[in-house]
Order: sequence, then C-alpha cells, then structure tokens
Amino acid sequence: MATETQTRLGRFRAGRNGWIAGAAGGLVGSVLFGLMMPTATIAMAIPAMYGIEGPASTAGWLLHVFHGVALGLAYVALVQVGPLADVATRLRGAVGLGVAYGVVTTALLPVLVMPVWLAAVGFPMAPPFPNLAVPGTLVSLVGHVVYAVPVALAYALAARNARPDRSKSGQAA
Repeated sequence: MATETQTRLGRFRAGRNGWIAGAAGGLVGSVLFGLMMPTATIAMAIPAMYGIEGPASTAGWLLHVFHGVALGLAYVALVQVGPLADVATRLRGAVGLGVAYGVVTTALLPVLVMPVWLAAVGFPMAPPFPNLAVPGTLVSLVGHVVYAVPVALAYALAARNARPDRSKSGQAA
C-alpha cells in the first residue's frame, strides 16, 4: 500500500529537479520580464522596497531576479500536489497555468502589495492603492505572463522527466 501511494504521488512530483527547474525558470523569466520593465522601476522602486536609495540599477536587478527565483519556487510548491499536479506536467497545461500564474502575481504584487510596501518605506513615487494605472498595470500583466510561462514550462519538462517508468512497475505504458 505504501508503495502504491508513493508511486501515485511520485507521478506528480518532480523531486529535486522540479525545484531546480522552478528556480531556473524564475531566473530566466525574471530577466525577460526585467528587460520589459521601465528603467525607473528597476533602478528606483525595487531597491526602495528594501531601503536602498536609487538610482541603484544593480541592486534593482539582483532583487528583481531574487523575486523571480522565489516566485518560481512558490509556483512549484503550488502545483506539485493537488488538483493542478497532473495539469502542470503537460506542456499545454503548463502554458495555461503560466498565464494564470502571471495574472495572479500581477493582481497580488504590483496591484496590491507593491503600493503598500513602497508607501510604508516612504518612497515618494509610490503608486496609489490599488495600483490600476493604465497602461502601466497592463504592461505589468504582460510582463508577469512573460515571466511565468518559462517557470511553468521548465517545471513541466522536469516533472515529465521525473515520472517513474511505468514499464518497470508492471503497468502498461
């Protein structure tokens, strides 16, 4: 019974490679998104969240990439088990989950969290709460989707490669 449960769960878990893929996808996605972002956001707003007065482009880039890796790991934690686990291992499903994750991260981070955080640290150019500025929020939405799709695809590829070989367990392929 324990072997059956482990095999069933193993089908949906990518193990260590899934976590590495989430982090690597987060790194790649954050660089792609960062190239789309306004320079002032990278050099001023992101460093300001951590009390760094700008312009501080290097600090902004490092923090942005750190956020990307952390959110890539959060994606893996969200999809590894439960109702999304099987969908996350299929390439078409991964693209859909990547788009959805981009929408959710936009709604949570630049729309809700970032305005509050920047206001709390006294950043003079903090956006209003909620941050629904047009076209800025739309550009952010596209950027978060561009970020999240590589995360989801990297995880899907790692998870597909981690699936147990069914022929070894006596199951038909």
